[in-house]
Amino acid sequence: MPQVPQTFDALAVRAWCGLALDALGRAREEIDAINVYPVADGDTGTNLYLTLESAATAVEAVFAGHEAGGGGDCGPTLAEAVRAMAHGALIGARGNSGTILAQLLRGMAQVLAGEDAPAHADGRGLGRALRHAAESARQAVAHPVEGTVLTVASAAADAAGGADGGCGAVARAAYEGAREALAETPDRLDVLRQAGVVDAGGRGLVTVLAALVETLTGETPRGAAARGPGPHARTEAAHTSAAPCADDAAAPRPGGPAFEVIYLLEAEDAAVARLRERLDALGDSLVVVGGDGLWNVHVHVDDAGAAVEAGVEAGRPYRIRITHFGAGDAHAAGPERRPAERVQRAVVAVVPGEGLAGLYAEAGATAVLARPGEPPASGELVQAVRRAHAREVVLLPNDAELRHTAAAAAEQVRAEGVRVALIPTRSAVQGIAALAVHEPERRFDEDVVAMTSAAGATRYAEVTVAERQSWTMAGICQAGDVLGLVDGDVAVIGQDLTDTALAVLDRMLAAGGELVTLVLGDGAPEAVAERLEARVREGYLAVDTVVHHGGRQGSVLLIGVE
Repeated sequence: MPQVPQTFDALAVRAWCGLALDALGRAREEIDAINVYPVADGDTGTNLYLTLESAATAVEAVFAGHEAGGGGDCGPTLAEAVRAMAHGALIGARGNSGTILAQLLRGMAQVLAGEDAPAHADGRGLGRALRHAAESARQAVAHPVEGTVLTVASAAADAAGGADGGCGAVARAAYEGAREALAETPDRLDVLRQAGVVDAGGRGLVTVLAALVETLTGETPRGAAARGPGPHARTEAAHTSAAPCADDAAAPRPGGPAFEVIYLLEAEDAAVARLRERLDALGDSLVVVGGDGLWNVHVHVDDAGAAVEAGVEAGRPYRIRITHFGAGDAHAAGPERRPAERVQRAVVAVVPGEGLAGLYAEAGATAVLARPGEPPASGELVQAVRRAHAREVVLLPNDAELRHTAAAAAEQVRAEGVRVALIPTRSAVQGIAALAVHEPERRFDEDVVAMTSAAGATRYAEVTVAERQSWTMAGICQAGDVLGLVDGDVAVIGQDLTDTALAVLDRMLAAGGELVTLVLGDGAPEAVAERLEARVREGYLAVDTVVHHGGRQGSVLLIGVE
């Protein structure tokens, strides 16, 4: 038998993350297959995998930092390792299930990395960590429901608390308790019983606990290598049954919200308490996890913009992901519900600010937020297309530098049988123009041609502030200069933001136009939109103006002229 740790230390945390990630990778498709509720997008296994991948990456970074230090460095402490694991899971949490997993790991870290925590946790300490993990996860869910991952976590904690011996014995007891509770979830939740399947999130937690047993004993626990977690799991039924399985520890309302909104939030505890109340009134499936100034917020709502605005009022939201579930495929309930059919067509768009993310989502698009300096990877675009759950997808990168990334994502989902058209939009205002003429009832090719034509007929500009001295098409700019870029090239260098914006607008309208779209960033003066609208009214007859608020979008101002 290979040598295994007798206590839970930093090396055990590292090994656990690696083994759990491998196990979730093997089980991902199976878990996805039994996840068709509350939205039939089959992504619970994928969300758990991505969440744990972020946790494992953070732990590896801590070890790499110590190894780079050299000398007599004996590696990270248990506290450092579990804090990294919890933080990595928090910032990388995906979906409802991933958000709850992140809180479970955070709850463990609060015990194992507390002020009085030992350098190495024994069996009793590991049991306390599992108990606190289950309790903190339950507290993070606005309306807990039994028969979900929360039930499985509580059963694992109960079993661990009653175990005698070292960490291996406690981990094995937790796994067995979770495994038994998972098999009973269909008896505790009608929708599971009707479907003949177990809770998908709980199935993922059992997989993670099996990896903990292997870490601390060197043995794969019974049932972990099988297709399902136990004789009563009935996972095979997920492939043939027309009824749903649950992956939501918070109960959605029948016929409920159409958008999933997820974001990280920097905010104080008091502000988050108010945010919980506001989001709970807006929608359902509310889970808010985190602490110490950083939170992960997950909610299903009808008004995606209001959910984001609530985050802006509470603090600084970022990494915002808004997914439109599609008409008719979200939150249906009862025995008559069937797995959702794919919608015929969807639009997936990359947007630079929270306000635009809400605007695009309200127009029916799945919005992927691109923060300044944090462009989405092709994998994130692939996930967004999958969550759109459509046979045909129009992809709007809204950035010239994202064209190749979007093309790679399109090729991947085409291989999965989805018809994808990539419209090479280079700015969010071109995407707005394309979305304005989008008609799902038209033939796909005709719709794509119309959207491409509208985007191509829209000139775009942005007004931003130079961060350093550099050469431009308009001459040398200094740090702090206001730059006006037209169609991607610097056309105006000025000192005053409003004057520069007016100069850019005049240059764009010199060739004519029918509609001016202004998207204001957080740094835009309040009067700039009024000045620009007045210039259009006074100097350009029959030209209309539309103003949107983009939020933290990088540029101070975006301008589109159709």
